[in-house]
Amino acid sequence: MPRCGTAGSTSRREPDVTPGLIVLRGGVVVPDDALAWRFSRSSGPGGQGVNTTDSRVELSVDLDGIAWASEAQRERAVVRLAHRLHDEILTVAASEHRSQLRNREAAVARITALLDEALAPPGPPRRAARPSRASRERRKADEQRRRSVKQLRRRPPER
Repeated sequence: MPRCGTAGSTSRREPDVTPGLIVLRGGVVVPDDALAWRFSRSSGPGGQGVNTTDSRVELSVDLDGIAWASEAQRERAVVRLAHRLHDEILTVAASEHRSQLRNREAAVARITALLDEALAPPGPPRRAARPSRASRERRKADEQRRRSVKQLRRRPPER
């Protein structure tokens, strides 16, 4: 009986998840032993297979297991990711795809983006600017208007 679509196709997509090759900004490499994977059943689409397939992925990275280029990089990452860390472990979950492989790729991409953003050097400091002449004049006019309104509220002087 002929099948629809890719009948007889046996090619499979190769995974983009290569162990130990998460390379971050500044040449920082996240080793495979710093990663911890957890798999569980995902909610959402998948038909009857959703109840039997562990397609949801949780990826945890121990920041102590990363060989940082400098202590300043590590401190910057810890400070910027403080709201997401638990005992210096960063965890992300991916369950938007039906296959575990695609969720693994999504989790790696998410971890990479978070760590890259945390390692980005700080932007230039803000330079304070003086108020423009027009804004100073508007402020003075507003102050004068408030002053006159409050003067009108006063009790008139007795004669």
